[in-house]
Amino acid sequence: MSSLREFTEEIRDFLSDKLTPELRHFGEAFTGYDCPRVIAEEWTGILDDQGWSVPGWPVEHGGTGWSTEQLVIFKRELALAHAPRMAVQGVDMVGPVVIEFGTDEQKGAVLPRIRRGNDWWAQGYSEPGAGSDLASLKCRAVRVGEDYVVNGTKIWTTYAHECNKIFCLVRTSNEGKPQAGISFFMFDLDLPGIEVRPILTFGGEHDFNQVFFTDVRVPGSALLGRENEGWTVAKFLLVGERAYSYAVYVHDYLERIRDFVNQHASSPQSPIQAPALRAKLASIEVELASLDAMEQKTLELMKRDKGAASALASVSKIHGSVLRQRASELAVEMMGVYAVPQQPRLMEQGSLHKLIGEPTANTAIAVSQYFSDRAMTIASGTTEVQKNIIASRVLGL
Repeated sequence: MSSLREFTEEIRDFLSDKLTPELRHFGEAFTGYDCPRVIAEEWTGILDDQGWSVPGWPVEHGGTGWSTEQLVIFKRELALAHAPRMAVQGVDMVGPVVIEFGTDEQKGAVLPRIRRGNDWWAQGYSEPGAGSDLASLKCRAVRVGEDYVVNGTKIWTTYAHECNKIFCLVRTSNEGKPQAGISFFMFDLDLPGIEVRPILTFGGEHDFNQVFFTDVRVPGSALLGRENEGWTVAKFLLVGERAYSYAVYVHDYLERIRDFVNQHASSPQSPIQAPALRAKLASIEVELASLDAMEQKTLELMKRDKGAASALASVSKIHGSVLRQRASELAVEMMGVYAVPQQPRLMEQGSLHKLIGEPTANTAIAVSQYFSDRAMTIASGTTEVQKNIIASRVLGL
C-alpha cells in the first residue's frame, strides 16, 4: 500500500512541475472528447519525454510496465489535476490493435507516431443506417491491383476535422454472414476523394463529422489483419474502448462539484443544504467505487481472458455511461444559474456575486458537459446492444 502512495505522490509531483497553467486551463474548460490538437500534442510530448504517454502498452513498445492499480491511479490523477484530454483513439484503440494484429512494418510506422502524438486517429465505424447494427455497414472497398478503392460514408466520426489518420471498417465481401465480409483499414485522411463535413452537437461542440469516400485509392498495406476478418479486430478494439473510459470522468465531475460546494458551504443558499442533492451525491460516490473496481477487474482480465473481459466491459460500459450522465446532471443541479454559460446581464447586476460569488471554470462548463454526456449511452455501442451482449455471453440466453 505504501508503494502505491509513493507512486501517487510521484505522479502528483510530476503534474505540479509539468502541468502549466495554460495546459490546465484547457483541461478545465474543454468538454469535448479530446482537447484541441495543438494542446494535446504539447502535453503528449511532455508525457512521452517522461516515458508515460502510452502507459498501458507493452514495455517493448514504449509502455511503463505498471500494474493495473498504478494505471488506474495515473489516469485518475491526470483527470483530477485537469490535465488536457489526449487523443485516446490512438493510444487506447489503434495502438493495442496494431500491437495485436499488425505486421512489423505496421508497428514500426504507426506506434512511435502515436506515442509522440504526431498522428491523430479518427474512428470510421458507424454509418447512416449502420450504427448499433454495425454489421450492416455498406461502405465498400474493392481490390484493384495492389490497392483498394473505397466508396461510401461514415458518420459520427469524432474529430475527423482535426485528425490526419482514420481507421475504418469496410465491406470487402458479401459472402456468408455480414460480419464475415468486413475488413479493417488504416489510412491517411488527406487522400484524394475524402470529404469531411461537420456535425455540431446539441451543446454547440464540433466533436463529430460525416466523412465521404469517393473512389478513394488506399494502399494494400493499409489493411490490418486479414481481408474479411476485420470483425475480429473491431471486437478487440471495442473491449479496450469500453473497459475503462468512464470512472475517471466521474471522479473529475465529483471533484468539480466538491470544489463548488466547498466555496459556498456556509451559505444558506448552498446546494449542499438540500437533503435530496446530498443523497444524490452520496449515491454517485458509492456507485463510483463499484465502477472503479469493475474497470480494474476488466483491465486484469484483458491480460489473460479477453472473452471474459469483453463481457465485463459491456457491464462497465452500461454502468459507466449512465453514471457519467447522472454526475453531469447533478453538477448542473448543484451549480444552478452558474451552470449556464455566458450570463453577462445577470453578472452586471451584481446580485449573484453576493449570493455565490464569481463563476469559475467548474461552473462554466457544466451545461455543455451535461449536453455532451447525453450521448454516452449511445457512443461505443448503445446500452441496448450491451445488454444483448451480456444476455448472450454472460447469461447464456
